[in-house]
Amino acid sequence: MNKKVIAAMSGGVDSSVAAALLQRQGYEVVGVFMCLGMAPEQEGRQGGCCSPEDARDARNVAGQLGIQFEVVNFQKEMDTIINYFINEYRHARTPNPCIHCNRQMKFGKLLELALMEDAQFVATGHYARINTHNNQIQLCRGVDSDKDQSYALFEVERNALNQMLLPIGAYHKNEIRELAAGMNLPVHDKSESQEICFVPDDDYVSLLTARAPELCREGPVVNTQGEILGTHQGIFRYTIGQRRGLGIALGEPAYVVRLDARTNTVVLGSREDLMGRKLRASNVNWLIDDVPREKFSATIQIRYNHKGAPGTVKPIIDTDGRVREVDVEFDAPVSAITPGQAAVFYIDGNHQVTGGGWIENGL
Repeated sequence: MNKKVIAAMSGGVDSSVAAALLQRQGYEVVGVFMCLGMAPEQEGRQGGCCSPEDARDARNVAGQLGIQFEVVNFQKEMDTIINYFINEYRHARTPNPCIHCNRQMKFGKLLELALMEDAQFVATGHYARINTHNNQIQLCRGVDSDKDQSYALFEVERNALNQMLLPIGAYHKNEIRELAAGMNLPVHDKSESQEICFVPDDDYVSLLTARAPELCREGPVVNTQGEILGTHQGIFRYTIGQRRGLGIALGEPAYVVRLDARTNTVVLGSREDLMGRKLRASNVNWLIDDVPREKFSATIQIRYNHKGAPGTVKPIIDTDGRVREVDVEFDAPVSAITPGQAAVFYIDGNHQVTGGGWIENGL
């Protein structure tokens, strides 16, 4: 085959096995470690994403496989994503920076690097699949439903699908670890990092306090009738659906049901108050050739760990004829519709990603 592929290698087991599988399939693999964040090593714990330890692990795996290895520094380019992260909290929205990173870095900057190095593809260790059906490239869920990461890939450009390789999407996580052990890869039993790469110690409160101290404004905590229950030290410390750490004892379960940036208010309510059936999503990215102009049935996933719920997606056609917004109505109420998170639409039996957008509000 001898086709060249740039393989993102994070130093974890998933990306390591992805590179090894591609090599077995006859690709010319170039491993690339991306420095995106600033997570330091600490004594007694493994380094987070982009740590020096991860870089060493990626280099060691590449050396064992006998493939070329490069390190690229994209920390400067990450500034736009960090600024987005902070600005979303300024507007009382809950951001998802990994989705933007996948579009702008892994399948943005790495694709540019691939072109410079005459590579045909970029590969990652995501649990998702690229399929071809009726001569159409599709992004589909990974086989392992517990690890599926197609949600986090919805924003990649449609044209980028032709250059994406996702080698581990057809495997379950335990199979990947077994493959890594069988290949004697030194990372076969390495634990996973769930951290955001530019948030040291996974402490986003400290990051926002340092980078946007104006967010640390005291404000009221109220119930859904507007009655004051207490005060908070910044609405960025809360997210829709949160139950723990509210600092207010009401004698019954309470949840964050709304955040109001204009009035700097946290609103608490019951679990029933969290439920909603409608939302509007903007900046929709379509991953199919024929963008729908009529409403259609889909499974809609509204956060990373949400399994999706059936509903109807109604495209909103702009004055220029494009569809950048949609209204979604679920068949039954769903919990914690959160502005700033993504709503991703699946068709073909909750299998194929048709597109997705960013939740503006529950309607």
